[in-house]
Amino acid sequence: MGSSAVRRLTLIILALAGALLAGVARADTFQLTTGESVSGELLPASATDQGVQIKLGEGQYQKVQWANFTQEDLKKFKGIPKLAPFVEPYIEVTQEERIKKTEVAIKQPPRLELAPKSSLLGAMFSSGLGVLILLLLYAAIIYAGYEVAIFRGQSVPLVAGLSAIPFLGFFAPIVFLCIPTKIQTAAQPWETGSTEPTPTIGPGSPAAAARAAAAHPEAEEAVNPMQGEAVHPSGLKLHSETEAAAAAQPKLPATATFQRGQFTFNRRFFETKFPGFFSVVRHGADKDMVLVIKSARGEYLGQRISRIAQNDLHLEIHVGGASQEVMIPFQEIKEIQLKHKDAP
Repeated sequence: MGSSAVRRLTLIILALAGALLAGVARADTFQLTTGESVSGELLPASATDQGVQIKLGEGQYQKVQWANFTQEDLKKFKGIPKLAPFVEPYIEVTQEERIKKTEVAIKQPPRLELAPKSSLLGAMFSSGLGVLILLLLYAAIIYAGYEVAIFRGQSVPLVAGLSAIPFLGFFAPIVFLCIPTKIQTAAQPWETGSTEPTPTIGPGSPAAAARAAAAHPEAEEAVNPMQGEAVHPSGLKLHSETEAAAAAQPKLPATATFQRGQFTFNRRFFETKFPGFFSVVRHGADKDMVLVIKSARGEYLGQRISRIAQNDLHLEIHVGGASQEVMIPFQEIKEIQLKHKDAP
């Protein structure tokens, strides 16, 4: 026998020995749930929905159902790609694994950072909107002081000035609102019942006539004696035509005069003193009364106040048989007269 034949025989023996060793190495022992154990080679190609075949030896095979394998063997089979689809329905899932599979990962949304804590005034001054709100509140407090001063008859500069003091001005309108209304103490002719008109100075005024009589006493002697009171020789008292005309004239109400300095001319003054002049048709005692307003722009005679605002009023006057409205600011009014339309 040559050396080549010996070498060929050696290789065949070694191959058979390797195959035998490989078969022995691939043989496994499977513990079944029935209590039996099976040793052999698992054949993945023979796997079906019911089970898989195990090669016990040369020409010996045994088919084992999936339900008879233990959970440890089934989990090992899951690592083989051909067996994974068949064994997965038989693998029991524990509660911990089920929780891990169904667990939902909650992601927190992005949140805005809170502003640093500070005082209310500090927070207001830190933004433009806050500064605007503070300015509006400041102006509202000053305006409240102005309205309270008018309502209570107090000095407008005093109350508005105190209201403008920061932080303390909030309490100024409240304090003056609690104070009783300041009443004007100056007595007017219409209040005291006096019927004497307000003396005026002019060419035809009584004061000018008295001064002229004192300067020329001889002029009194030139007066017609029939103009005064005369007595008839039989004792009858004679009256002049002037006295008869004066007796025939109806008695007119006294003229009431309101001057700046004694009164504050504002909306509340006109609404309180002349309420009847706001209606279109006047009745009663105010029916024949008129208003004479003397201002820096001139003198106006009107019978109705058509409109009034915080700083001015609109007086309805008659010019040439037509009526028109005149706007008169309160600051320009110097004097107001309430008199009868037939009064001089």
